[in-house]
Amino acid sequence: MAQHNELGKWGEQYAVGFLTENGYQILETNWVFQKAEIDIIAQKGNVLAVVEVKTRSSIDFGLPQDFVKPKKIQLLVKAVNEYVMAHDLDVEVRFDIIAIAKNDTQVTFEHLTDAFFHF
Repeated sequence: MAQHNELGKWGEQYAVGFLTENGYQILETNWVFQKAEIDIIAQKGNVLAVVEVKTRSSIDFGLPQDFVKPKKIQLLVKAVNEYVMAHDLDVEVRFDIIAIAKNDTQVTFEHLTDAFFHF
């Protein structure tokens, strides 16, 4: 597996641990619908958190969250709409980004709630 793929998987596992420790129930990881993949679908109370995890080894070219582009947001909205309908959920949907920068000596972590807009 390529090093960037390993870093991405590590970041997703780190994010799952963080969310679990903070009272979220993890419903799905790497959930796919058509061309969209949702990294983490988690629920806390009546909120369904759709979480995009961005992990980078350096912030030299920008913060991890800067790499969530409008096309990705469109795909996430379409996918979560399908997920909510398929599971007949009555929840508030929130889009979050977990941004992680990890180099050899340190990890920087940020959980950006409501990162896109209310759905």
